[in-house]
Amino acid sequence: MGEERQKPMKQQICAGILAHVDAGKTTLSEGILYLTGAIRKLGRVDHKTTFLDTDHIEQNRGITIFSKEARFTLEGPAGTKPLEVTLLDTPGHADFSGEMERTLRVLDYAVLVISGADGVQSHTVTLWKLLKAYEIPTFVFINKMDQPGTDKEALLKSLSEVLGDGFVEFDGSTCHPTEEGFEAIAMCSESLMEEYLETGCVKRETIRDAIAQRKVFPVSFGSALKLEGVKEFLDVMAVNMKAPKYPEPFGAKVYKITRDKNGARQTHMKITGGCLKAKTVVEPWEEKVDQIRLYAGTGFSMVQEAPAGTVCVVTGLTKTKAGDGLGYEAGSEVLPMLEPALTYQVILPEGVDPVIALQKLRQLEEEDPLLRLVWKEPLKEIHVQVMGELELEILAGLIQRRFDMEVTFGEGSLIYKETLSKPVIGIGHFEPLRHYAEVHLLLEPGEPGSGMVFDSICSGDKLDRNWQRLITTHLKERKHPGVLTGSEITDLRIRILAGRAHLKHTEGGDFRQATYRAIRHGIRKAMAEGNTILLEPVYRFRLELPAENLGRAMADMQRFGAECTMETDGSTGVAVLTGWGPVATLREYQRDVTAYTKGQGRFLASMAGYGPCHNQEEVIASRGYFPEQDLENPTGSVFCTHGAADFVHWFDVDERAHVDSGYYVDEEGNFLKKGQRNQNQRKDKGDKGLGGISATEKELEEIFLRTYGKSKRDEALRREHMSKGSRRPQMPDLGSLHRKLDSGAPSYLIVDGYNVIFAWEELKELAKVNLDGAREAFLELLANYQGYRKCGILVVFDGYKVKGNPGTQMKMGNLEVVFTKEAETADRFIEKTIFELGRQYKITVITSDRPVQMAAIGDGAYRMSAREFYQDVMSTSEEIRKTLSAQTKEKFRPFEGKL
Repeated sequence: MGEERQKPMKQQICAGILAHVDAGKTTLSEGILYLTGAIRKLGRVDHKTTFLDTDHIEQNRGITIFSKEARFTLEGPAGTKPLEVTLLDTPGHADFSGEMERTLRVLDYAVLVISGADGVQSHTVTLWKLLKAYEIPTFVFINKMDQPGTDKEALLKSLSEVLGDGFVEFDGSTCHPTEEGFEAIAMCSESLMEEYLETGCVKRETIRDAIAQRKVFPVSFGSALKLEGVKEFLDVMAVNMKAPKYPEPFGAKVYKITRDKNGARQTHMKITGGCLKAKTVVEPWEEKVDQIRLYAGTGFSMVQEAPAGTVCVVTGLTKTKAGDGLGYEAGSEVLPMLEPALTYQVILPEGVDPVIALQKLRQLEEEDPLLRLVWKEPLKEIHVQVMGELELEILAGLIQRRFDMEVTFGEGSLIYKETLSKPVIGIGHFEPLRHYAEVHLLLEPGEPGSGMVFDSICSGDKLDRNWQRLITTHLKERKHPGVLTGSEITDLRIRILAGRAHLKHTEGGDFRQATYRAIRHGIRKAMAEGNTILLEPVYRFRLELPAENLGRAMADMQRFGAECTMETDGSTGVAVLTGWGPVATLREYQRDVTAYTKGQGRFLASMAGYGPCHNQEEVIASRGYFPEQDLENPTGSVFCTHGAADFVHWFDVDERAHVDSGYYVDEEGNFLKKGQRNQNQRKDKGDKGLGGISATEKELEEIFLRTYGKSKRDEALRREHMSKGSRRPQMPDLGSLHRKLDSGAPSYLIVDGYNVIFAWEELKELAKVNLDGAREAFLELLANYQGYRKCGILVVFDGYKVKGNPGTQMKMGNLEVVFTKEAETADRFIEKTIFELGRQYKITVITSDRPVQMAAIGDGAYRMSAREFYQDVMSTSEEIRKTLSAQTKEKFRPFEGKL
């Protein structure tokens, strides 16, 4: 017993192994476990016998999909404690990067595996950026050095050129840097240089500290399949790793949620302080830890306690989620840097209730936070967001095995996001009877990739801190939709400026409503001023191809909206393009490369975040999103007028607000206190009234308003119109309309449905007998017209007299059809839509209703009467008939005389 007590205790280390797919990561893991005695038999990926790739999908595909745990012991230098290492094997395929990133929060060290035959690849760069962001010390193993053409010096040079400084080759026999390596280490920091100059070398402890501080990255070479260099690599790790020190209070980080074979929920965590014991009650959920399991592959052992540094699996907890912090780590949650870029509709088997299916699929979402499920209530559809198409295939198999449900997926589309180019102040007010809350927020553009950041510059005297904390909670609790396509907003810093509560009538839900409305109000104002930006997912790519194909590749990159740099190697005749480009244009590019290089080219790409959309107007038009029609996310506010709730549109909210925040944003986008002046502005600006409009322009504006009434456009748009004089759009003749539609300029026709139907004799007679039939015939004509003229068409039908009518919107082919809601006339809807689309499209309103025509002109749109439009539609139908006849004749010309 005495000898047992004198035996040094093991130090806990958690190390993750990461690589680009096919670099040999799982093979290296197998070799490490075999050489350390953790497994008795060496498995192989191609034989489907590896210790960690246990799922049959992984075995069949030969790739890692789910992160796994294994344990082994490293004996350090004499007199030091052994290292108990928990190895987390992570996926290498980019489609499963979310599974890999979740492990980074709990790693003490990382092993980055690079293929010596392929060098630094695009996904390797992504991994390196993640390791840097999570500040994880890293050892590098360059694998497959037994393959012909590998060059140590060239590989070390490429590491420094692509990933940065600090990569130093270590000698496996001494576990110290090579002779050249000492000089390289000395260059990594001033303190290392001083020690090297003074003593001619660098102490082992100093090197160990430099590795832990990410100043030095040891590099080893070998072949994992042949176990060459693996033992030496383990020795380098054993000598140069140091276990972290942990605090006394209990803390833990959750990195994964799974379910065992019996369906029991498992929480994977690392203990970062104190000790976790079985049957302990975990705050804040008041849930008791049932079992503590230490996994190794598919097997596990149970323990009664887990000290700091232990990576373990806990059962009994039902409310944890990946990314949670427990104990003193509570509140340390980190948002993932990688995000899904594709979305697909989940098509369920016939007879399956989508609501019940959604509840089942939520289990998978819980296990993989990047597998985001979106429930579309009006359509009763489930949509899933994923990293790539391979993940979709694996997901289908997982659903089949877990829930015995065979699903398919609809056509995929990209996930877009929205942001702002200039600051804006948004105001939300919620005051139905016996409720009250008002919130003022400043929305400012953040750095690309920064996500959403929230804080406050509102004093507790203006709004109690409790209310401010509640507002912050509502800001964080969901993803807020934008106004261009309804996509999530991102890369914004939102600050609380002011607010107000009522002593008797304010409830928590009131501030939720006011906060949501303030965000929507702000971004809607920004949209009116042209300060909203649509973001699309972008790839970081590397294109290797023969030099003779370089011209084609450069032309493609320009056509795809990509930015790149070029390198050529005259000795090999290989050209390399590296850069960034839209996922939308580059998703299928590998097939093109294979075709035009006759299989000699290689295109490697990985997700690199979001950038400004290269075809913003086209995407916005295709989505057909109208922010004012999104009833779940209103842009306006609710005020109390004469004891009743009164909905106020966004363009009138500023005037109706109850609180003065004391701040404003000037025309140049500067956030200023009221009374403060932008020093860069001309002194005379603002002294002419109406924001610097000259007297002549002001008179023109007053004449316009007296003649045509108040436009629904905001003041900025009205000034823009008036600055061009009093000319108004006139009715185009048919020739000019066709030239405009065919010019490539974005054009939109808004059709007053019933007004046109009752102006066309044939449809009018049909409507007397069957109104539905007349409407269907009319829409069919418009569908043919739209397909030929290639313009956007919105058809609006009155539904305001139908009691309880909520209004409907639908797509019929490429036509957009709207039936207005109760108490909303088609006239009002058309005015509102002109206002919404006026900056993006050249709009022509089709109606014979004189007030609607005048309102359209007042809002900057063209107009055409119903009868003139009838002539145009009929002539277009005749053109279509003649074109089809000519094409049919041409198609069958080769068969003349043979039929």
